[in-house]
This record gives sequence, structure tokens and C-alpha cells, in this order.
Amino acid sequence: MLRLEDLFFRISRFIESDESPDHHAALGVLFEILEVACRADLKSDLLQELERQKKALSALHNNPEILEDALDAVLGEIENASARLLGMSGKIGQHLRDDEWLMAIKQRACIPGGVCEFDLPSYHYWQHQSAELRRKNLDAWLAPMLPLRDGITILLKLLRENGKVHHFTAFHGSFQQMQGGRVAQMLRISLDVGLPCIPEVSANKYALNIRFVAASFAAKTALYDQDVAFDLTFCSLQ
Repeated sequence: MLRLEDLFFRISRFIESDESPDHHAALGVLFEILEVACRADLKSDLLQELERQKKALSALHNNPEILEDALDAVLGEIENASARLLGMSGKIGQHLRDDEWLMAIKQRACIPGGVCEFDLPSYHYWQHQSAELRRKNLDAWLAPMLPLRDGITILLKLLRENGKVHHFTAFHGSFQQMQGGRVAQMLRISLDVGLPCIPEVSANKYALNIRFVAASFAAKTALYDQDVAFDLTFCSLQ
């Protein structure tokens, strides 16, 4: 879900542009979405989790600590996303696989420099059409896959919001915590953007380890040998 979230975000930004190189990049991201979303159980997993969240949230009706209007709005979003996912017929992205022109571009795009004008003259011609036409094409190719984006957006939003923030310090760049039976589907780490270090996480059901490495962008990482204050959120869907 996180990979698809990132890809859908990037393709929307590329499509918004009027520049031909950005629309070329958008097409490349579309091919990435096609590959990541090819899991046969992705649609059913999303539908199952959306239904589970719908039942859990519906049980909160008449709770004095819950705003009914906000709850109904979220439930409406879940129902709409589920309906759109159910409306997806066939294999995800099959409309792209059935387009021989797009698949020829996808095949050539795997080759470094493989989509030059002398390799794919028809694609070169498309790149020189108006921005409005290119955007219209890209929107049409992407549209059948947007129900995935909507379902993922809702679930990740619920997941990120369902967690308590804890404040910790990694002494000399290292932090360890025993799990003690705590279960999380996602860990969120926040720290001062000015700190020149990057968190590396390893975890199992027994312990969580975080080491902050110096942001040197080298192949071999070195521990950031300073104390690092950070926020840690254990996120889990109920």
C-alpha cells in the first residue's frame, strides 16, 4: 500500500504538468503501478479490510466521545471506495495490457535509452501533441486504477491516525525497546528535519531496534554518534 501510495502521488504530479518530459515520466510511473498492483489478492484484501473498518467504526455510533457527522463522513468514504473497488472488473490493469501500443513502449522503456525517436516514432509523435491531449490520454489510462488509490488512501489515513505518539531519545544514535506483546502494522518516526541523520529500523515480535546513521550518502553507513530526540508512533488498525 505504501508503494502504491507513493506511485499514485508521483503520477498525479507528473500529469498536472504541461511538459512532455513530465508526461513521459508519468507513463513510466503508470507502468510501475501496473507491476506493483498485479497481485491477485490486492483487491480482495482491500475490500476485506475496508469492510472490517466499516464494522468497527459503525459500532461507535451513539458514543458521546465521537462526532456523529465526522463518523458518518468516514463511513461514507469507505462505502464509496468499496463500491468503486467492487466495480472493477477483470484483472487489475488489464486495459493497459490489452493496449499493444502501450506495451511496446513498456517493453522498450526497460532498455536504457530505448524510447528514442528512432526506436518508437509513434511515441515521439505522441510526445509532440498538445499537453491537453496527452493529459487526456494519461487520465484515461489511469482512471480504471483509481479505485485502488482511493481504498489505499482511506486505509493508510486510518492507520496513521490510529496510534499514540511516544517521545524517546536514541543515545549516541542507538535505541532499543522490548515489544512486550505490542503489535503494530506501521511504525512512524519523526525527528527534527535539521538533524543530519537517517533512521534504520529492524524489528521482530520481541524487540525494536533503531539506529540513526549519518547522512553521508555513502555505500557504507556510519552511526550518528550524537543523542537523537525523536517521536515514535505504533500504528495499528483495530
